[in-house]
Amino acid sequence: MMKMDPPTIYVPEKSIGRIESLLRAVSDLDKGRLPCTLLPAYPGEEIELSREHVVTVSSTCHTLPSVGYVVWDRRRKLKNEYQNLSGNQIRDLRLSGTDVTDEVRTPLVGYLGDSNPDGLDRCPAMYEAMILITEMTFVAKSHRRENIHKYGHMHLEDFLARRERFQNEVIIAAHYSTRYTDERIRQILSKRLPDALDGRLQVWL
Repeated sequence: MMKMDPPTIYVPEKSIGRIESLLRAVSDLDKGRLPCTLLPAYPGEEIELSREHVVTVSSTCHTLPSVGYVVWDRRRKLKNEYQNLSGNQIRDLRLSGTDVTDEVRTPLVGYLGDSNPDGLDRCPAMYEAMILITEMTFVAKSHRRENIHKYGHMHLEDFLARRERFQNEVIIAAHYSTRYTDERIRQILSKRLPDALDGRLQVWL
């Protein structure tokens, strides 16, 4: 952050005070400034990144304030009814004030963060994004899913139950419990998901 332009960071409204305290503590320890603008992110909100990109905010389920994000590519595409017109005809329609295009959006990146499976299921675009970044806190069968869900986390079994819904090209699973060693996580995933969701699952340890 110190070598870049100060960023604007969108976080759950109730977390802003805590994050400000964290940044102050890090600045004190590091003897350096961490300038940034913290803005609240609300489920259902759209955040403009650029002409081509927009972020939508979705609700998630965790014991602390949390939200999910989907980054969309957006383009203007000629409406179907004008596809067979000449360039001059389309130009004339535009000059007359007619909107000849529709907005077309493609979900690029979905970021779930801390959440139980409801956070995925409430936002279908998470399943459709080219890249999905999600938690997979628990992987062992000895950890009961109902207890895990109550505390706002996901289990490997949740992925198995939903494998047909994932249309993503890449699924990045992270945020594993410290109860497991890296080797144990790899062993369980290799046994329970030998195909790594058709080779799309990437494990962040």
